[in-house]
Amino acid sequence: MNSAARHRSPGPGRAVRSRAPGRRRAVLAAGAAAALAAAGGCTGFTPGNGELTEDINVSSTLLMEGSMLPDAFTCRGEEKAGSPPLQWSGQPEDIGSFAIVADDPGSAEVFWVLFDLDPATVEIRQDGVPQPAQTGENSFGDTGYTPPCPEEDDPHEYRFTVYALDQKLELPQGAPLTDTLEGISAHTVARGSLVTAAE
Repeated sequence: MNSAARHRSPGPGRAVRSRAPGRRRAVLAAGAAAALAAAGGCTGFTPGNGELTEDINVSSTLLMEGSMLPDAFTCRGEEKAGSPPLQWSGQPEDIGSFAIVADDPGSAEVFWVLFDLDPATVEIRQDGVPQPAQTGENSFGDTGYTPPCPEEDDPHEYRFTVYALDQKLELPQGAPLTDTLEGISAHTVARGSLVTAAE
């Protein structure tokens, strides 16, 4: 099943999220898949200092590892969905910045990209962007959190990953998805994920 068929319409009375045109979205998805594979530690990935750890512990007051992603953070919510709160710990010392990526690894769709978070940051609030930080373009051509729209009875994993980088990316607000993911994969020294589900 292709990725377009794996996400249902929001239904009556709910806002329809904007999507990048078909060809552009396909290019974004291909770039996202390659960059996420690199940042995920696949063979051939060499982070900024040549070492990569998975020591970062990612948690949330509203999400639970392995549990369903609450409707409030999907298109099924009664109101416009915002990004979930996240907290993390266990990161290395002397890092340059943090980045956060929310994605569906099964369909290589990215819903949310934050980068250049201050290295002293250890949490983000619900529907918040800490300062200084930048928001990048996602797979749908939007800047900000685009809530996933899972098809019923079609299992998905939604992964919220915190990356510790050896420097800031120094990219502009709304930077293209491929640029941010390539920068993240090139400079990651540690990472950690919180993975939720949808059925």
